[in-house]
Amino acid sequence: MFLKHKSVWNYYVETPSIDGIIHSTGYFLAYMILMFLAARFFPSIEARSPKKSYRMTGLYIFFATTGIIAVGYATGTISLLFIVENFLSLFIVINGFAILFSFYLFLRPVAVRTAPKANRPIDYWNGREKDPMLWNVDLKTFFYQPSLIGLALVHVSLAEAQWLLHGQLTTGMICYLVFWYLYLLSHYIREDFMLWTFDIIEDHFGFMLVWGDMIYVPYLYSIAGWYVADNVANLSIEWLVATITIHLVGHYIFRVSNWQKFDVRKDRAHAIIWGRKPELLEDRLLISGFWGIGRHVNYTGEILVYLSIALCSGTQSFIPYILPFSLLILLSQRAHRDDQRCRQKYGERLWGKYCSISKFRMIPFIY
Repeated sequence: MFLKHKSVWNYYVETPSIDGIIHSTGYFLAYMILMFLAARFFPSIEARSPKKSYRMTGLYIFFATTGIIAVGYATGTISLLFIVENFLSLFIVINGFAILFSFYLFLRPVAVRTAPKANRPIDYWNGREKDPMLWNVDLKTFFYQPSLIGLALVHVSLAEAQWLLHGQLTTGMICYLVFWYLYLLSHYIREDFMLWTFDIIEDHFGFMLVWGDMIYVPYLYSIAGWYVADNVANLSIEWLVATITIHLVGHYIFRVSNWQKFDVRKDRAHAIIWGRKPELLEDRLLISGFWGIGRHVNYTGEILVYLSIALCSGTQSFIPYILPFSLLILLSQRAHRDDQRCRQKYGERLWGKYCSISKFRMIPFIY
């Protein structure tokens, strides 16, 4: 961690051992079984994608997890420090699970019957089935739950480690926890949004998505938390105000812009944007709300969200800032490619007319 004082990583994270891997296997399997049972038996919200109906249980799982953790810490009956302690062992175990479970998806009889000729390594990577079901649970949407809830549990574990090692929860850590909680809450409030994403509609379910859900999300997106946990200096008032402002503005733009387009796609007749019926240019391009201001403001909001999370760590390391700045580069390039693709799709005249209304791609007056 390259810190002068003792760090959470060096103090708590245990080197993987046989005992550690065995214990981590037990923790992980118990967690996955509980998540699956919750997805199967919790109350659900019915929602539709362009192709089928789903039972969405994520909001109830999220609130139940929140309640259990809050009561557990308030009464001193729960501790999640074992996640930090077994972070590397869990990494090994979850990678092994992703490999083995993907083989199950690849080899299970219904998958073989569905795509008997899909026997190449790339088919293991991508998956044979688009919507594999197990005991009436859609596995592709289910895997979002252990992924996102798992990310939240890592954050709480890091906060506990900071409290125990450094004797406080800093303003940076409090902001970090609140920002991520709001991020997950806003996701689950409109969980049906993800049913209209490319992953759910078009992608098959194989190793790529399993590994992405179980490793990429909880491990990559918690990197900043390690630096937040070890920054024992509270953020200055100026830094704190700027960080909170960036998060609230970015979060609002990110979620609301995506929801505006989603609502129009799902049910244009009943969609409302900022108190009005949505307006479409020649009945094809949305020019209401954020989409009449910028062509890819959802990308702008997303970058600001992750920048605010990195700002919670202060200035002790550049590593927490790798994610927002890499997203700035990648999404700027994607916005450029999206413009080119849309120009071909809608034609020079219509797209040019849209660009005269929605004048910038991501950053007002700049790009």
